[in-house]
Amino acid sequence: MQNNKKNKYYNFKYEPLPRWCSYWYQIHEVLSLQPENVLEIGVGNRIVSEYLKHSNTAVTTLDIDASLQPDVVASVIAMPVPDKSYSVVLAAEILEHLSFEDLKKALKEIYRASKDYAVISLPDCRRIIAVSIKLPLFNWMRFVIKIPFSRQSKTEDAGHFWEIGKKGYSVSRIKKEMRNAEFEILKDYNIVEYPYHHFFILKKK
Repeated sequence: MQNNKKNKYYNFKYEPLPRWCSYWYQIHEVLSLQPENVLEIGVGNRIVSEYLKHSNTAVTTLDIDASLQPDVVASVIAMPVPDKSYSVVLAAEILEHLSFEDLKKALKEIYRASKDYAVISLPDCRRIIAVSIKLPLFNWMRFVIKIPFSRQSKTEDAGHFWEIGKKGYSVSRIKKEMRNAEFEILKDYNIVEYPYHHFFILKKK
């Protein structure tokens, strides 16, 4: 059983090119904050945590699944870590696996564990047009166009209690919960290469 769970995250069909782009954005956003240490919630395939470690960043992994061998076995809604113990807390494509009520608890726990920042990504099932253009003598131009009042009929992954864009879960509602947890939202965006992933860069007030 343990091997089956581990192999899921190393199935190349599970990791199409857009997902690799999402890993790049996770790493980029975390390193841009120049953290002393990072708490990564959700072990996954360890691509992000291993890269950060090789960039001389101290990383602690936390997961509720002991078979994935995280540094800390615990739920994000009750993390046995001291207050303000990590420069950055990273939770990428994790919180949608909680009920919305537990999301509120998780955001407060992330706030408590973070000394400075949090990097969060969530699935966004709204229909989005992503454009990437390269012209001679110019850098790449990338932007997304959100189609109002539209959403995909199905979510991409199983096991999600909610997603941005599904009925009752607007991006404004998600932002409200982040602010209720006392975070300041420095920026948020859908990545052009994989607009299904919506990033939020948060700072403690």
